[in-house]
Amino acid sequence: MRTLKVNGMTCGHCANAVTQAIRAIDPAAAVRVDLPNGRVDIESGLEQAALVQAIEAAGYPVDAAART
Repeated sequence: MRTLKVNGMTCGHCANAVTQAIRAIDPAAAVRVDLPNGRVDIESGLEQAALVQAIEAAGYPVDAAART
């Protein structure tokens, strides 16, 4: 499981947008969004870079530490 710090998530719509962005590239991904802490837990076989790219393409910046 990967945990990413995602900025700009404030509501259920944001959580849904991030979840859908991840599931668009990995339909089997397990995604849990923690809005108060700005975290997204993802269980996926994809590379972390692909997950970061999908989230950012949806308009939500991922903390720079997650890019490694």
